[in-house]
Amino acid sequence: MARLEKSSKVQGEGDYQAARRYRQRVKDYLDGANVRKAAKQAAPRSRGEAEQLSAAEAAGRKRAKGEDPAIRRRAAPRVGSAKRAKSSRH
Repeated sequence: MARLEKSSKVQGEGDYQAARRYRQRVKDYLDGANVRKAAKQAAPRSRGEAEQLSAAEAAGRKRAKGEDPAIRRRAAPRVGSAKRAKSSRH
């Protein structure tokens, strides 16, 4: 069995250098982005295109299983430590 050489420093699920490059490129884009121009270019060009986009979105939502409940739990503010009530195991 041939042994694979590790030439990149891949850690876990990603490459740290690639992550740094991505973050830097996103920052560079956002620093110089013209949001109004980008929004105008992304807008549907006709009523028919808008209807197609709406239909595609509806089809995607129909197949979706719903929002991940973990997202809601992470976003919910914590008011304090809630103590669990003791329950009987009968």
